[in-house]
Amino acid sequence: MKQSWRQLPSFMKDMASAQPSNLATALKSEEEKILACVHCGLCLEACPTYVVTGDENDSPRGRIYLMRAVEEGRLAAESPTFASHIDRCLGCRACEAACPAGVEYGQLLEAARAEISRAQTKPGGIYSLLRFVLKHVWLKPKRLRAAFGLARLIRDSGLARLLIRIGLAREISSEFEFGLALLDSSSASRNSSGVERVAGRMPAYTPQDAGAPMAGPVLLFKGCVTEGLFQRVNAATTRVLTANGCQTQAPAGQVCCGALHAHAGELDGARILARQNIDAFGVSDEAVVTNAGGCGAMLAAYGHLLANDQKYDARARAFSARVRDIGQQLEASGFRNGGPIGVKRTTYDASCHLLHGQHAANASLQMLWAIPNLNFALLKDSDVCCGGAGVYNLLEPELSEEVLAEKLTNIQDSGATVLATGNAGCHMQIAAGARLAGMSLRVCHPVELLDESYQRAGLYDDAGLGG
Repeated sequence: MKQSWRQLPSFMKDMASAQPSNLATALKSEEEKILACVHCGLCLEACPTYVVTGDENDSPRGRIYLMRAVEEGRLAAESPTFASHIDRCLGCRACEAACPAGVEYGQLLEAARAEISRAQTKPGGIYSLLRFVLKHVWLKPKRLRAAFGLARLIRDSGLARLLIRIGLAREISSEFEFGLALLDSSSASRNSSGVERVAGRMPAYTPQDAGAPMAGPVLLFKGCVTEGLFQRVNAATTRVLTANGCQTQAPAGQVCCGALHAHAGELDGARILARQNIDAFGVSDEAVVTNAGGCGAMLAAYGHLLANDQKYDARARAFSARVRDIGQQLEASGFRNGGPIGVKRTTYDASCHLLHGQHAANASLQMLWAIPNLNFALLKDSDVCCGGAGVYNLLEPELSEEVLAEKLTNIQDSGATVLATGNAGCHMQIAAGARLAGMSLRVCHPVELLDESYQRAGLYDDAGLGG
């Protein structure tokens, strides 16, 4: 039996000794949004963690109740109960779409996690490692490139797959096994014809190309994980944009979007990265195109992130207004149909942040409609989180596994052997889960399928195949 709202205060024992918290200051700017929550309950069934646990404290309105308790000094920010239920949130923002009051829950969650991070009440182990990596690796581009270079070496050498296959990874821990599966799942999959594409460059766009639209210049945000582990997706994005008349450049000096920092409550680190990206992309009207839902949602939130920064406030808002997912860019400029890519049943899973952060899931899906005779199957609950949520799958492995299990069941029921999703984190989560479950499933980005379709249609010359 799920708890009723009146049964919520299971944490009341923490309130007796609670002291006023700095969270009162941190959430002051969000006060109107908190008070906008009327506890109607429409968010409950939209929340994956509440659906799994049935605990009101693991629901959006329950977590907002906890935030208000801390803000009002009735609950200590250092309370293990507060940290536990805030940490267990996926941050998928599905509640925002369900909320009739328009509560911007994602911003509240980041503020709450920032306070918990400042209190430094986390245990050691994975939390200490995460803080170290975010501060001393992710903020240092050279170190981050070296880290991804090492990760690719472990992946491409077959070491990750070997450790999983012989069972040694599981003997160490199930979390270690899943971590290796995440890495291994980022490797290139074979396309519909069973052939891996060969590296090459897309030829320069020529206006004389019959049927090619002219959309003007765009700037590609490469992303840290995408560029580090999914360079083929960036290459496919560039080819598809070029084939549709977009002169594409990737500005030097761009860095990580800061999403991992923001989700972990390290807002100062997120602001450092945001300022660097705003400087790198400069002041112009050119669209900033992304191919990762998590990155796009973060870039689109720079205006909020830097709202109190007098130097960057206006620039951040202008930058965020330029951000478009690859699907949105193609939808706005118009794009060409490709050729058939085979008969394998294909389905689509919406990235949470692409759906709820950028509101661009339908535009991403439209890339598949440009592929003739695609054998497409609808996926039940395609708008429900897969359980990845950045590094949530490593910090809250048991809950993440339960959420993922439902997603894998729905994929299996669809009969699809190819799944397209518009975010690197979702790709790795679903592919890793499928691999460990023994499912035969190719996971890719929609733009990879469109890229393959363009190749089949002869829109590329021999120099432009693959990536």
